[in-house]
Amino acid sequence: MELKTKVHAEDGKQEIFITREFELPLELLFTAYMEPEIVEQWMGTKVLKLENKNHGSYRFETTDPKGNKHYFSGTIHEFSLNQRIIRTFEMENTPFGAQLEFLEFEKLTDDTSKLTMHVLYRSVAIRDQILQLPFIQGINMAHSRIENILGKLK
Repeated sequence: MELKTKVHAEDGKQEIFITREFELPLELLFTAYMEPEIVEQWMGTKVLKLENKNHGSYRFETTDPKGNKHYFSGTIHEFSLNQRIIRTFEMENTPFGAQLEFLEFEKLTDDTSKLTMHVLYRSVAIRDQILQLPFIQGINMAHSRIENILGKLK
């Protein structure tokens, strides 16, 4: 079965491009990244902090099946309602370090929208390590959860 979320990773580059078209209006899709209660649902995480503003920050907590807590955090460099989020993202206590993410939200029709993510890693090696994880399947599942959760709010 073909995944709806497309991930393009060119050999030798330290970046990836992620695109997904959603059966959701633009404003509703953007809400998935803005409202803590909705973020918690589709990410399967607890939102400890989410400051949706230029120079804001965020911190999430997730618990693995063994009960270990893991944290994800970053700085929001730009927050433009229904248009763009530029942020760093870091999985704490991992060797990957911070990555820079450019999220662009686009209206396709009144009922559909598109998310394009441009993600930059510190090195090609780190990017390739991330891609060895179940990253592509995970982001596709997360995006499908966004569509399922918010589709009920249409």
